[in-house]
Amino acid sequence: MTAELSRDAFLGGRVHLFQPIGGYRAGIDPVLLAASVAATSGDSVLELGCGAAPGLCCLGVRVPGLTLTGVEIQPFYVNLARRNLAENGLTAEVVEADLSSPPASLLARQFDHVFANPPYFKSGKRSQADDDGREIALAAQTPLSAWVNVAARRLVPRGQATFIQRMERLPELLTAMQERLGSVQVLPLAPRVGRDPRLVLVRGRKGGRADFRLHAPVILHEGHTHGQDGEDYAAPISDVLRRGAPLNFPA
Repeated sequence: MTAELSRDAFLGGRVHLFQPIGGYRAGIDPVLLAASVAATSGDSVLELGCGAAPGLCCLGVRVPGLTLTGVEIQPFYVNLARRNLAENGLTAEVVEADLSSPPASLLARQFDHVFANPPYFKSGKRSQADDDGREIALAAQTPLSAWVNVAARRLVPRGQATFIQRMERLPELLTAMQERLGSVQVLPLAPRVGRDPRLVLVRGRKGGRADFRLHAPVILHEGHTHGQDGEDYAAPISDVLRRGAPLNFPA
């Protein structure tokens, strides 16, 4: 696959990513996901379905000293992820693999953190995208339970898995996590005050025993309607998107 690429700035210019103009392009979702991963320098981190590596790049720039690994099924995005990581001065391994059959080299390893932005839609439940890479990113056939299973198996004891997903698929995600992870927390992301959350961040710990927690929603935008430039982010979200601040689950 060949594609015309753009070079786009994230985190206020601290991260630059090459992305296909006509294919799957990262929005704020992988940035918010990466900001919510509670990694510290020296930790090992695995991203499942890393695409062009926006999440790995944002996390690696925010938290120096991580051992970064990504898994991606599409060869075009594997190569693009490697290019983007190098572009941002990060050393990482990107493995080309299907989640349903990880290679032996990955099965032999465990990580302090695993994070993922699984496709938001079930295959066949929406109009198909014209670009194959975008379609796979939006509506892959691998069930959420498989993503959770791989994440849990790759975690060290007490390691954390973090996911971002659409609100309507939260029951499916929680059902899968209850089988494999404990200390589950849900952080809804609402577009504005008084609006229903559209996305959720969900975190679980391998071997965790704490009670389930549903946090109050994080509000993404100020005001009740979109501003003229569409950049009316609430101050904490602006800090995440523009200055690389963490997005912490409340204590």
